[in-house]
Amino acid sequence: MTIHVVSAGETVNAIARLYGVSPQLLAMQNQLPPSGELAVGQALVVLFPTQTHTVLPGDSLFSIARRYGVPVNTLLRNNYFLHGLSNLPVGEELVISLPDESRGTLAVNGYAYPFISQAVLSQQLPYLTSLTPFTYGITPAGGLVPLGDDMLLAAARRYGVTPWMHLSTLTEAGNFSSDLAGQLLGDPERQAMLIQAVEGTMLAKGYRGLDVDFEYLPGPLALPYAAFIAALRRRLAPHGWPVTVAVAPKQSGDQPGLLYEGHDYAALGAAADYVLLMTYEWGYTYGPPMAVAPLPQVRQVLSYALSVIPAEKLFLGVPTYGYDWPLPFVQGTTQAASLSPQTALALARRCGAEIRYDETAQAPWFRYREGGVEHEVWFEDARSAQAKLDLAADNGLRGAGLWNLMRLFPQLYLLLNGGYTMG
Repeated sequence: MTIHVVSAGETVNAIARLYGVSPQLLAMQNQLPPSGELAVGQALVVLFPTQTHTVLPGDSLFSIARRYGVPVNTLLRNNYFLHGLSNLPVGEELVISLPDESRGTLAVNGYAYPFISQAVLSQQLPYLTSLTPFTYGITPAGGLVPLGDDMLLAAARRYGVTPWMHLSTLTEAGNFSSDLAGQLLGDPERQAMLIQAVEGTMLAKGYRGLDVDFEYLPGPLALPYAAFIAALRRRLAPHGWPVTVAVAPKQSGDQPGLLYEGHDYAALGAAADYVLLMTYEWGYTYGPPMAVAPLPQVRQVLSYALSVIPAEKLFLGVPTYGYDWPLPFVQGTTQAASLSPQTALALARRCGAEIRYDETAQAPWFRYREGGVEHEVWFEDARSAQAKLDLAADNGLRGAGLWNLMRLFPQLYLLLNGGYTMG
């Protein structure tokens, strides 16, 4: 596996010849447009199959899997263009196997809202070890706000992906409530009711893990929050269900600010089975143009986390999106629009923009002009994703947490399948 950055004048056929691979497979795996048009500076993942199969009349995914002695999910992972489905056009070339180029073992957890389309979800499930529908809320009395998660849970079962329940203080208005958290963490009876409701829902729905995300907690709630996580873990441990807690991206133990003060890394690391580092949103809707997850900042967060939490407990947050800012940026006025890596690439192609790569932030970006307005786009590509995945694997982390599955990012899955062992 290698990553190729497109130069001016290059074509899919020329790039395929350079590496001795099939141009059709190169285009389909990277989900290039039918025209084969490329953007200058675009990153392509080039895979080197060790065995392929051309689909014959009467072939099915199951018969091909039996013939070559590989699991069906392996065929789905090796052929992203199947989109997690079993439709096989006659004459299509399938990748049966790839060379063992594992850079390490990573568990991969992905988050999805219940309104995700079945098609978008199916494309990503073969590459996940766990799926976390987002989110069960909390009532003031200590009950659960229900979630329409049946479709996601059924899909997870079909692909053999472990479902994790998500619990948060997110309100219907879309904000994390400090008041709601304070009421719960200050009342043992409410906590007992909530823990019972969580266990009951997990039993009824078939969840096999819990992910907790309380944000914007004042400093005095840090230890009560860790104690609540520990209580959840004690209750769920007899079932064999792990508890994960999501934490703000702190770079030191005494980092000020409401986002950080209520998350005590050492206490939460001791209380939970796993900890998700939410290492994204430096570039965000209301901020100035910059990378969503600049690597120096991600490294600083990970360095601090590793000083107080064992590596095998950590998941590194990996964003699957970017932002498009109209220029000039005006603080308090400018709002960036979120977009997927695929949308960013299509935008660069349409506007004839050259994609540049910031070697410090380890992130791609470009500018374009439309309707008389200049824009700046920062997004994720194969290079930026590999930098984060390597950071997780090289440091022996448990895995990666993908925020989120609502936007397609084909190169991420090519990298995960071609360069890392699922664990």
